[in-house]
Amino acid sequence: MVNLLISQFSAIARRSLGPGSEVGMGALIWLLIPLVAAVAAGLWGSWANRTRKVRSDGPELDGYARFRAAMEKSHSGT
Repeated sequence: MVNLLISQFSAIARRSLGPGSEVGMGALIWLLIPLVAAVAAGLWGSWANRTRKVRSDGPELDGYARFRAAMEKSHSGT
């Protein structure tokens, strides 16, 4: 798919810039692919490293305390 896009762009460049420019334009397009990937990686990295709302451990610790208390109760009749 990338080759198809590059060949289409090269055909447009050939018509507009004249013969002999397709080699240079093809090289520029192949250099744009890592550039776009680097920009996308930077955007993803900044999104993944964003500051998130701090949440306390209160509800989890309260649930664990209730679980422990329930397990420590002695069950008679069994």
